[in-house]
Amino acid sequence: MHRVSVVGASGSGKSTLARRLAERLGAPHVELDALHWGPGWTPRSPADLEADALQAVSGERWVVDGNYSALRPLVWARADTVVWVDPPRPLVLARVYRRSFRLAATQEELWPGTGNRQPWRDVLMPWVKDSIVRWSWSELRKHPERYGAAMRDPAYAHLTFHHVRTRRAVEELVAGAGPRS
Repeated sequence: MHRVSVVGASGSGKSTLARRLAERLGAPHVELDALHWGPGWTPRSPADLEADALQAVSGERWVVDGNYSALRPLVWARADTVVWVDPPRPLVLARVYRRSFRLAATQEELWPGTGNRQPWRDVLMPWVKDSIVRWSWSELRKHPERYGAAMRDPAYAHLTFHHVRTRRAVEELVAGAGPRS
């Protein structure tokens, strides 16, 4: 395990796991959201996003987290491992809501230099169209088909897939990871 793509719904724990794996592997951690979002919640151009993603996965060791379908072929072509973090839906929703509340309360900048902060709207009105809570709910329904199919796709035969659903499975994965030649 040297080049790892961590995927899963917002609130699944993918960024936390990706940071832990990166530390364990002695590899850089790259959050695709940080590459995607510019100041004022403005998406960066597809060309700039792709160029930055290519740069991020050019090394021999890295851990990338995110589900950007436009970047998946690029990231997975270089990856050797994909980890799909897929805890039960109620846990995911509780986590994304709790995180949204904490970030809205602290107004911590989400990605340095962007000025982007968690809007209170996501906490007070989680059902609105652009809410991260609503988005996570809708994405959760798509992942079994998307990542289940990818695990069976011969185009991804070069990848080792891990489908982790429990805290214990996450801990076992982290414990088994380590810098190997």
